[in-house]
Amino acid sequence: MSRSELERLSKEELIELVLKLHRPEKTSRTSSKPPASDRKERREKSRPGGAKPGHEGHKRALTPKPDAVVEHRPEHCPGCGAPLSATLAAEVVSLAEQIDLPQVVPHVTQHRRLAVACPGCGTRVAAPVPKAACGTPFGPRLHAVATYLKTFQALSYERLQAALSDLFGLPISQGGLMNLLRRAHGRFAEGRDAALARLRRAAVVASDETGVRIEGSNSYHWVFCCDEAVVHRAAPTRGASVVQETMAGHRPAVWLSDRYTAQQGHAARHQTCLAHLSRDVAYGVEASDDPVPWRLHLWLGSVFALAERVTDLAASTLSAKRRSLDRQLGAILATPSGCAVTRELQAKIGRARDQLLVFLDHPGRVAVTNNGCERALRLAVVQRKVTNGYRAMWAAAGEADVRTVVDTARFSGANTFATLLKTIGA
Repeated sequence: MSRSELERLSKEELIELVLKLHRPEKTSRTSSKPPASDRKERREKSRPGGAKPGHEGHKRALTPKPDAVVEHRPEHCPGCGAPLSATLAAEVVSLAEQIDLPQVVPHVTQHRRLAVACPGCGTRVAAPVPKAACGTPFGPRLHAVATYLKTFQALSYERLQAALSDLFGLPISQGGLMNLLRRAHGRFAEGRDAALARLRRAAVVASDETGVRIEGSNSYHWVFCCDEAVVHRAAPTRGASVVQETMAGHRPAVWLSDRYTAQQGHAARHQTCLAHLSRDVAYGVEASDDPVPWRLHLWLGSVFALAERVTDLAASTLSAKRRSLDRQLGAILATPSGCAVTRELQAKIGRARDQLLVFLDHPGRVAVTNNGCERALRLAVVQRKVTNGYRAMWAAAGEADVRTVVDTARFSGANTFATLLKTIGA
């Protein structure tokens, strides 16, 4: 802002500008900014690392069924030097384990087609082409390993190529890896469709999205969660059309998300993520001396405490508590304030007022935060930061299918790599 523009401001506008400049910066605690963007504390003020006083130590559990057991017996008595027979009764005084990995090398099977001459007519007869000789020379376990390292360990093609070469002595070109991954992605289409079918029957759905670069353009990674499935989608847009296409006309009873416009209007009712509002309130408490943000902070604390025991209370009790919380919120929102931060906060929460306590009508089925979706997006965010996105849409869509099948399988306690191997080898 130039000097002439400042001179034209009124006294009240100047005061508001100065107050705005002196407001604290937003952090991951007071906004949706990632923790990595926070300024680090000064070294002398930071907490020391290591275990805290009173912390109970932990150690590795012993393997119940070791592959080999070696017993070490004493041979001579240190007191008199007498030999100690191997037939003497012994007791175990300590156990120690040595754990290592065997050398992993590619297992190569050559399939040789043979031809023979018929002794009757002399016709040269060749064996039929074996199934293993058709298509790729790489087996399902190698496809699963490459998919795991690329999708869940966020390796670039160059690093994946180096890992397979250095760890397993297996040279594969980056073009060969691309074809390998593309084949593997196709095996997850059936599982993706099954997860979509479950999502489109769900009564409660939560969703979120995060930005990603695809083919050099700003695009988005979406996630949809319900009790039985997690569905990932890569899309070039952040618009509501992605939700409409994913849900295919199905309208759940409740939709859980943040206050983003494209996430609104997809269900009979909407539960706003209270964690997002809690961060806004935390910033209001930090940036303003007004009592309203602090009252909102206490109110949200009461809501979170109620959410933890919502399944233990009777419907009549929940109804009474809801009315009480709604009255308290109404009084807080109606409190006049001269602080711009407070007024913005009151307006934001006021617009979401009918979406804050919907979870009380569905005890135990609707969460008060969208942390489930944020956890499902975490690995995709790591992948974006490490590899800077995708060079092709097929790669983004394929990895979304892989994450869909793996995250859905986790509901039954399935291991990530086991799910990959089972799906690719099916």
